[in-house]
Amino acid sequence: METLLKKPRAVARTTLAETVDLPLGQILTGDCVEAMRSLPDACVDMVFADPPYNLQLGGDLNRPDGSHVDAVTDDWDRFDSFAAYDAFTREWLAEARRVLKPDGSLWVIGSYHNIFRVGTIVQDLGFWILNDIVWRKSNPMPNFRGTRFTNAHETLIWASMGEKAKYKFNYTAMKTLNDELQMRSDWVLPICSGQERLKKNGTKVHPTQKPESLLYRVMLATTDKGAVVLDPFFGTGTTGAVAKRLGRQWIGCERDTSYCDAALERIEMALPLDESALQTMQSRKNAPRVAFGALVEAGMIAPGTPLFDKKRRYDASVRADGSVMSGKETGSIHSVGKNLQGAPSCNGWTFWHLEHEGEIKPLDALRQLYLLAIED
Repeated sequence: METLLKKPRAVARTTLAETVDLPLGQILTGDCVEAMRSLPDACVDMVFADPPYNLQLGGDLNRPDGSHVDAVTDDWDRFDSFAAYDAFTREWLAEARRVLKPDGSLWVIGSYHNIFRVGTIVQDLGFWILNDIVWRKSNPMPNFRGTRFTNAHETLIWASMGEKAKYKFNYTAMKTLNDELQMRSDWVLPICSGQERLKKNGTKVHPTQKPESLLYRVMLATTDKGAVVLDPFFGTGTTGAVAKRLGRQWIGCERDTSYCDAALERIEMALPLDESALQTMQSRKNAPRVAFGALVEAGMIAPGTPLFDKKRRYDASVRADGSVMSGKETGSIHSVGKNLQGAPSCNGWTFWHLEHEGEIKPLDALRQLYLLAIED
């Protein structure tokens, strides 16, 4: 396999019309600002940044039973002052703005510790905030000390390059992920846990690993197949793994070699989707919207999964945005089932079945598992 670790190198600045030689599918090691400076102007379609939160906890955090809670106590999250943090933020955001295309998008995620400071600098640099997204964690860590409200959410800023700038938004594809309704700005998704959480010798590889479902939604919403996504704080490679699944290109920046090693191993294992699964809904005219995108987004039902009715008269396959395809029929699990039968309506949850853990189950069985999972 071609090495994906790469030291930043000087690259001549290029115009949009020139051919750009980008380090696609590679991690630029070292300081993220220096790494981004090695990239040409206007060369990426999206920047997703999960920067240090500057938590500054001031001590260990323990559960009521005395066990230790993993928190960000690493050197990369330590800054001498708010001024030092702001200077760092301004520096990397300025480089992010330089490498973004005129119609590109910026995404930054943070907590109450840093997101307001980041948002001010985002606006100061000329970005135009399109939405602030609240990621509401379905299974947050409780407030063990009982001194504050349970911190159950993080905030994402989505911004374009300016007030009049064009930007990509796959509006209809987002509706397919939200039960045929407009996608709202509050997203209920579980935190990274279970098999998705990377561990080494029983210990978390990274303290703030983000769930793939979060990046799946961000990427599906604001990029198309083949788009170049840059992550200045690559960590253990969630952005790269999801980009590979969705047919996007990625570039990472990361200074911790242990994170780089974990990221490369993880991305190597990620399976890209086939061409038909990557086709997403683009307009009302193409096909109706689906209603079980959350299961696809969460990885419970993989794009490309074959579906069939109980009597196996009809079959279909799942696509990346949760739509299904059966021959020339494409649409939601409900509409495709209705059209294949020539019926006035169809409950796709009970009509369609799949093989799951060696058994034939209706889609509704997996929906119930998903509901139980997000309640844990």
